[in-house]
Amino acid sequence: MSFTIVLAYSGGLDTSIIVPWLRENYESAEVICVAADVGQGEELTGLEARARQQGASALVVEDLRETFVRESIWPTLRAGAIYARKYLLGTSMARPIIARSQAQLALKVGANALAHGCTGKGNDQVRFELTYAAFAPHLQVIAPWRQWNIRSREDAINYADARGIDVPVTKAKIYSRDRNLWHMSHEGGPLEDPANEAPADLYMITSAAEDAPDRAQYLEIGFDAGYPVTVDGEILSPVALVERLNEIAGLHGVGRADIVEDRMVGMKSRGVYETPGGTLLYSAHRELEQIVLDRRALGLKDQLAQRYADIVYEGRWWSTEREALDALVDRTQQRVTGTVRMKLYKGSAIIAGRTTPYPLYDAGLASFGDDGHYDHADAAGFIRLLSLPTRAEAIQSAAWDAARAGAPPAPSSPPVPASPSGPPAASAAIQNGAGRPSARPLVQRGHPVSA
Repeated sequence: MSFTIVLAYSGGLDTSIIVPWLRENYESAEVICVAADVGQGEELTGLEARARQQGASALVVEDLRETFVRESIWPTLRAGAIYARKYLLGTSMARPIIARSQAQLALKVGANALAHGCTGKGNDQVRFELTYAAFAPHLQVIAPWRQWNIRSREDAINYADARGIDVPVTKAKIYSRDRNLWHMSHEGGPLEDPANEAPADLYMITSAAEDAPDRAQYLEIGFDAGYPVTVDGEILSPVALVERLNEIAGLHGVGRADIVEDRMVGMKSRGVYETPGGTLLYSAHRELEQIVLDRRALGLKDQLAQRYADIVYEGRWWSTEREALDALVDRTQQRVTGTVRMKLYKGSAIIAGRTTPYPLYDAGLASFGDDGHYDHADAAGFIRLLSLPTRAEAIQSAAWDAARAGAPPAPSSPPVPASPSGPPAASAAIQNGAGRPSARPLVQRGHPVSA
């Protein structure tokens, strides 16, 4: 009786050696590879022949590009989720979509196990296996990097060489890369020393700023309820829109990020990311939100964004928590409709204008001129109420200073009766606006302490 394993397959170094390793270590194992097309482009060329040469019985390629954008990229963009201050979550967003497709295929063919090529140090093992738990919890999970005695990419190359397996990396250029519609990531090699500048030949989809065109380019991105829909007025499908922005922004050197991030397993790692179109979309989306959402809604949105980023980064995509946050995001995005104009030049993307049918910005109110709708005198009462806690603290401090010095309260304040259980009451002085003392004592639990 055969033992069927469905392997998430990219054709990179790790999965290329996992196919023969599974056949060697699981008796009578049939390995079916599944490759998800999330925008790798030419990396999928010749993949089936490579998988079969390595010992797989079949390769199934699933076109998930549209699904990836609609179900992962757009919700994460609308939430404003960014991890480690700069990471736009390209790899993190793709893994749950890929792993779901793999699990669904395994259930369809009646497989016994699911396998992946994620290392025991990384985040992807968590993202894959949480998805397996959501869609095929009864299947065995095989994670070779947690089982075999291969400990480095050099070891993996030696393993491949010993079995005559062609792999797409060399010991000279040993980067670990991940590419999809949204971004391209680079790790390993000289990048493991955070003091090293990323080599110029590392980058693959963005120009260096110094090589970018000498003339700025303007473009407009249109949104409908927070969803990107147009570029320069042309309605595009989600995949075509991301591809168009990647091409334009990449030409101008926009979207590079060098990040030291915190992995889930506890260590810090360094990665270099190229996210050209995504960088434009995040900038434009934020600007449009800024003109249609009020201050407190924006503050709530910023809090939500960090939590959403953690969900995506940690692979908890298939969760009630994420669905609940999506519902909140949907409410905030109802009026995030309009157009943002951007200026691209030498690695920068500058906002050059924004328009919307739902602006909270009112030029008449914001202007220094008098439109008859704003009474400047109203600000006095507002400021007095806003400053009440500050004035109360100042009077309390003045009372403590007087008590410590054995002197009566300052002449500018009317006499205040002493409180039986603490410092002199200060309400009357507060109402009369006594000033703040030049030096404030330290206060602990309502009692003065020595400075």
